[in-house]
Amino acid sequence: MWTTALTVLLCATGSGLVGATPNSSPDQKPLGPGHETETQPSRSQPNVVFVLTDDQDVHLSSLDYMPLVKKHLLDQGTRFGSHYATTAVCCPSRVTLWTGKFAHNTNVTDVKPPYGGYPKFVSQGFNDNYFPVWLQEVGYNVYYTGKLFNVHTVENYNSPAPGGFTGSDFLLDPYTYNYLNSTFQRNGEEPRSYEGQYSTDVLAEKAYGLLDEAVDAGKPFFLVAAPIAPHANVVMKDSASASGSHRDLDNLPFEFTEPVPAQRHKHLFKNERVPRTDNFNPDEPSGANWISQLPQQNSTNVEYNDHFYRQRLRSLQAVDELVDGLIQRLDAHNILDNTYFVYSSDNGYHIGQHRLQPGKSCGYEEDVNVPLIVRGPGIAANYTAEGVVTTHADLAPTFFELLGIEQRDDFDGAAIPVTREGIEEVKGRGERREHAGIEYWGMAMGEGIYNRNLREHNTYKALRVSGPGYNLYYSVWCNNEHELYDLNVDPGQLHNLLDSLEYTTALTATAAGYPIDKVAARLDALVLVLKTCAGSTCQRPWAELHPEGGVQTLADALEPEYDSLYEAQARAAHVEYAYCANGFLPDAEGPTWEGLRDGLRWEDWV
Repeated sequence: MWTTALTVLLCATGSGLVGATPNSSPDQKPLGPGHETETQPSRSQPNVVFVLTDDQDVHLSSLDYMPLVKKHLLDQGTRFGSHYATTAVCCPSRVTLWTGKFAHNTNVTDVKPPYGGYPKFVSQGFNDNYFPVWLQEVGYNVYYTGKLFNVHTVENYNSPAPGGFTGSDFLLDPYTYNYLNSTFQRNGEEPRSYEGQYSTDVLAEKAYGLLDEAVDAGKPFFLVAAPIAPHANVVMKDSASASGSHRDLDNLPFEFTEPVPAQRHKHLFKNERVPRTDNFNPDEPSGANWISQLPQQNSTNVEYNDHFYRQRLRSLQAVDELVDGLIQRLDAHNILDNTYFVYSSDNGYHIGQHRLQPGKSCGYEEDVNVPLIVRGPGIAANYTAEGVVTTHADLAPTFFELLGIEQRDDFDGAAIPVTREGIEEVKGRGERREHAGIEYWGMAMGEGIYNRNLREHNTYKALRVSGPGYNLYYSVWCNNEHELYDLNVDPGQLHNLLDSLEYTTALTATAAGYPIDKVAARLDALVLVLKTCAGSTCQRPWAELHPEGGVQTLADALEPEYDSLYEAQARAAHVEYAYCANGFLPDAEGPTWEGLRDGLRWEDWV
């Protein structure tokens, strides 16, 4: 079916919030897991407007080209510079966002069946047990327009309909990524085509209408506007050409090219080009696995990719206007001061870094570090949160905290401290939020028109950890190649400290001032815990490794007194795949922390 063909290639923390406290009502009782009694919160409780873009970068500087986002959000809110998508592709990332669970716990790990997409989300039982449903249970109205999940289509939109929404107007496949021929589906109505109209503009009008409905309803609300920009444009070809193999990229049933801007924006940024960082189309190969085999891009390829970059910036201008329109309407309704406005994206993006064609799906900084901006009651203006690592698994818990809802025991994430005071207090207690677990299964693909080969075995576990004196990335691929980068001295992640003994000796003998093998042993143990973690174990993984409570950070774990412990652990088990799989298959995942802990009595070693 076209659905499978299309989606094969599309998209191919420990402490609670401190500070902001919403106005509460005497008749509101926060609900925890298992409670079913609906409450009626006061209209004075805060609202939330959440703009969720698709594939928006941090490291290609896209926010620098959005003056209205700067005016309304960056200048009036707090930016989290170390916010990470835990899976660098859209559907698994969005499911994590709306459940507060890592993909290894949702088992939605791809954009299409059998391992992902909307049908997998439904079959896993989440359609009646995720964020919008939980909000409705405590009396909030929930509204959504735009992209929800992949393989939410014109065929299955009502079988079943997404649960938990007071009002909705969803983009539907196979037209989700067609900027000039979108199809939306409102509430229980039949899908409607908007051929010839610009997708983000159509979505903006729908978002404004849903906002009016929310205000008229007289209840606190949560409104999501999820445009496709700056995702690549996807147009279905004539059905006669739809017989090509999914691996024969010259004969696919759709065309996959650069984003399309609104007509009014197509002249902008004529001289802009992809930032020429050290890792842009480097002279020497970098990375590991298939990435280390990529050829350097020629001048024609680079010129096209610069065009692709400009089209991304242009496509974001309508999103910039959407933010402005929502802010203006919130102000006109006199509810702006009682509304949290949140801006983020499902995953990041690369163009040319490590010689990669436009795309995502890698664990490198361009793909996993994504925007997160929060404006609202008690949130500091024009402030960047430093020293706080956050992930998409933390967003549902954070929204719960902001709205006064009791946290769920099964959240893998934890509420983000969003106020300046809360951030400083957490750091002052030494409870640094310093790690982000990252995971991926299956395939990757270049987008645009050059070298769009499907890359199998793009399966890996990774870790970003950042604290005083260290800023590291560690990964293990399913072919069991390892990577370690010290981003303080190598921000482009070009020099793999675990590439070979000769190479690392010539470059440096240390990572963050410590012997490389010592650092790698600690990080491998941490990934071993995180790769199958659940609940509080994901939030406080060091507590699993050090139940006596003496270790809360990597700096603590690097103390010499623990050297023999980690040496023993490395001999007993380490992160290692049995084989490469395109989804989360337990027998492919290799050793687990639970097996090491239970089988070898780790607590005795401690």
